[in-house]
Order: sequence, then C-alpha cells, then structure tokens
Amino acid sequence: MNLPLEIKTISHKTEFKLKEKGSIFIAKSFPINSEKEIEQEINSIKKEYYDATHHCYSYQLQNGNFKYSDDGEPNGTAGLRIYNAQNHFELKNILTIVIRYFGGTKLGVGPLGKAYYESAFGSLSNSRIKILQLYQSLIISYDYSQSKNIHYLINKYDIKIINNDFSQSPKIVAFINTKIVNQFEEEVKKFLPLINPSFKENFEYFEKKTSNI
Repeated sequence: MNLPLEIKTISHKTEFKLKEKGSIFIAKSFPINSEKEIEQEINSIKKEYYDATHHCYSYQLQNGNFKYSDDGEPNGTAGLRIYNAQNHFELKNILTIVIRYFGGTKLGVGPLGKAYYESAFGSLSNSRIKILQLYQSLIISYDYSQSKNIHYLINKYDIKIINNDFSQSPKIVAFINTKIVNQFEEEVKKFLPLINPSFKENFEYFEKKTSNI
C-alpha cells in the first residue's frame, strides 16, 4: 500500500470568474476520486463550454497520479499554473478546469500565466478544505453475547459500518482508520474468539472527525 494516511481535498464544486483585457477565465474545481470521474467532468465541461477558446486543467489523485494540460496555450502558462495553485493548498483528489474565452487582445506570457493561476486559486479559495484519512476494510464476526462489547469497540474506534448481518452467525462489514489498526487489534485480543476481526486489502478515505483516538 502506497497511499498517504491523510490527504486534503475540497468539500464541493466551486467556480470563480476573472476578466483580463477582454478575455474571460472561468475556473471550476471538483473533488474527484478516480481518472474515470476526471474524464467525465472534462468531457462535460467541453460540451457545456463548446464555444470556448481553451479548456485547460490540472488534476491530482491520492495515489500520486497527476496531469495538467495547456490545451493550446503557450507552454507553461496554463496547466502548470493551475497545478501550482492546487499545490498551494496541498490538495489531492482534485480537478481544476479553467475555461478561457479569448477577448481579442493577447495578454503576453507573464500576465497569461498569472490569470490562469489567479483563476484557479480563486475557485479553490471558495471551497471548504477538508482532511480525509485512510481507512482499511475489515469484517468482524462475533457472538451475539458480545453485542455490548461490539457497540463499545465501534464507538471507541470510530468504525464506519458498511453492512450489518444479523444472521445466525452475525458479522459487520466496516472500515477502520489505518492509524489505529494496531491499537484495535491489541484490545480485541481479550474478546477472541467471540469477536474475531478479519482485515482486507481494501482502502477508502473518510473525512477526519474533529477529535480522534
């Protein structure tokens, strides 16, 4: 597993508009989780703003994958500037697209790069930044006699329940913060075999609570 234990991203889609010497820059930022989502958002923007001169963007994912595009603008004036704006906030799982309508007056390389940076920065500033923590999947099998202890463990370790199976052999499908897996394993030993957790190589991010173990 090479995923970071914590990442920062934005909480919702945002928009920011900038006008510079007749050119209009419309910056849109999106919280995303996969390259498939990125492709869908970019295609949607290109369809909505089909008459725009440029659709420049930058994205960064939690696994380290990133890409930026100048979409026909002079090299280094658009995509990289958007990428730098994202890095100012140390963001991952983020896509920022800046749509430009050319106003008839060339800005020059310096002012053009500044316009793309400020547009992206503005859209990111308009959103609440949240911290996501890495959680690991687990299945907890237990005896009904341990229901009280199960409730105690779930609350103490902020376990995210995905599914509850109340059959003859009850079990819980859930996620637990990777930072406290060892602590959880140590405490649950005293309940074995009546409470038996099984960890899976499946990871997801959940928003950080104001207080944690």
